[in-house]
Amino acid sequence: MSIEGDLPVAGRKGPEEAGPVPSGASIRVLRGFYEDLEVPVDRDWMVIGRGRSADMVIAEATISRAHAAIGYDKDGFFMQDLGSTNGTRVNGKQEARIALSDGDELRLGKLRLRITVPVEGTDGGMR
Repeated sequence: MSIEGDLPVAGRKGPEEAGPVPSGASIRVLRGFYEDLEVPVDRDWMVIGRGRSADMVIAEATISRAHAAIGYDKDGFFMQDLGSTNGTRVNGKQEARIALSDGDELRLGKLRLRITVPVEGTDGGMR
């Protein structure tokens, strides 16, 4: 039995700060070989990269093995670069960690993605 899964990953908020991930979030590849591939974001930490251990594996030379992660915590969805060689951008802006909104364009190396996240309705519920 391993306790490794219970330890926070470097640069990631611990599990006590993450709430349940709202349903309906997804990422879609906008261009290239994987164009129109859509993957649900159904966990609070989802690694995107070309390595076999990534949650979303994309065989693209400009993407690192563990390039970036989409996370979810009490403040909502965010993108975090994992020390990639070619960087991570959200709507053209490059930061180590950046909050995500519905329709944001993500760029990992040459890969372009679009995120769909549920938006909170006026009644406080997600839609």
